[in-house]
Amino acid sequence: MLGIGTIAKKVFGTPNDRKIKATRPLVAQINALEPEFEKLSDDEIKMRTAELGKRADAGESLDDLLPEAFANCREAARRTLGLRAFDTQLLGGIFLHQGNIAEQKTGEGKTLTATFAAYLNGLTHKGVHIVTVNEYLAQRDAEWMGKVFGALGLTTGVAYSGMPEDQKRAAYACDITYA
Repeated sequence: MLGIGTIAKKVFGTPNDRKIKATRPLVAQINALEPEFEKLSDDEIKMRTAELGKRADAGESLDDLLPEAFANCREAARRTLGLRAFDTQLLGGIFLHQGNIAEQKTGEGKTLTATFAAYLNGLTHKGVHIVTVNEYLAQRDAEWMGKVFGALGLTTGVAYSGMPEDQKRAAYACDITYA
């Protein structure tokens, strides 16, 4: 015999299922922008970052900028790393931006997923910190994803224990800091 909770889950889905379903239209918006962003030159991708940053400075919400920002970041990753983010990575980036935890298995692209939320929030130039489980991953990810952020016109730094104070200050002055 099925309990009320089991029946409700079958009919309405789990809370996570509902969040994913509610977020799919945003992913569709990002995907619809892909052909437009594929046509941009490398300089136009950087200019798009400056334009999005000005719009954020003028008071436009990051949520409103999200589809364009994610499309721009996806294209930069495709060009610099040869990686085109999957819809699941876009969903994860959206959830991270919303302050949620996004669980992904080994090999599902957590490093790339985090770049989307970091890029969007980096448009404010208030500093974004991406915390990894160890210094090796912080350095690896900063070097690897730094290529994407650089193509977008943002600076990337890495901070680790034992680092000279002046270098640590410089790392934290970057738009995106891995630690």
